[in-house]
Amino acid sequence: MALAARLWRFVPLARGVFPGPRLPRAAAGGRGRGCGRRLRGPEVMGNLGAFKRSLLFSALPYLGFEAYRLFSQAAVVHATAKVFGVEEILEQADYLYESGETEKLYQLLTQYKESEDAELLWRLARASRDIAQLSGTSEEEKKLLVYEALEYAKRALEKNESSFAAHKWYAICISDVGDYEGIKAKIANAYVIKEHFEKAIELNPKDATSIHLMGIWCYTFAEMPWYQRRIAKMLFATPPSSTYEEALGYFHRAEQVDPNFYSKNLLLLGKTYLKLHNKKLAAFWLMKAKDYPAHTEEDKQIQTEAAQLLTGFSDKN
Repeated sequence: MALAARLWRFVPLARGVFPGPRLPRAAAGGRGRGCGRRLRGPEVMGNLGAFKRSLLFSALPYLGFEAYRLFSQAAVVHATAKVFGVEEILEQADYLYESGETEKLYQLLTQYKESEDAELLWRLARASRDIAQLSGTSEEEKKLLVYEALEYAKRALEKNESSFAAHKWYAICISDVGDYEGIKAKIANAYVIKEHFEKAIELNPKDATSIHLMGIWCYTFAEMPWYQRRIAKMLFATPPSSTYEEALGYFHRAEQVDPNFYSKNLLLLGKTYLKLHNKKLAAFWLMKAKDYPAHTEEDKQIQTEAAQLLTGFSDKN
């Protein structure tokens, strides 16, 4: 899962109360597939054709590179629905996503933005969001892409309400849009976000990313200070709320579904145990986060944060 991107917030009254999530690659969702580990691609391993392809590229790296180079130069630019069927397009999209080719993926999928296929549409929502979060994207372009992503996710959901990935990405995109809307809308959106994460989990209980994101939702509202809760109650009779125990349950569940899939899940297990004053278990999970292999910049940041928290233990002892 490793689902990385610009941070979004659930809590509207304090930007930065808890950032989340830089999604691991397994946040991709999939055509009924489960969730792979970080850096293993967007859950394509559960698809036999994609799995065989990955084995082929592993065994024949040169031919794989040549095929990919030719594909990058020609197929991405010139592919059309008349030439490729939906399954072929999805295979191409998943390969580009796994390869980290954000711009090529967006270029490929925008050719099918009028598609009626939910699998194409939620991938386009994800690609639009990823483009929005690139450092070279201007603020004006970012806002347009964020709303564009939400529209694609909404259409994906309309086309297939049984798609767990459509529910997941609809929730994520709604949270992104919240940065551009008022406080009342952001609080109201929190209910919708929770509903769709829960539905995604119901449809695919093996998707560790959806479970992790639900844990973040709970952690965020458990962490909301009393004065923010008071303001929220002025806008809503029953504002969103949760507990650290609920958050902990989701983080553990995600870990059970896919152990060590995401360094941030390990970190949050440690931080949640700290909130619950269980230093022994907090230290256990923080150590796992600190020792997690750093494949990305986010992993390095998490290693640093975990190490700092562990140092805090030593200083107090």
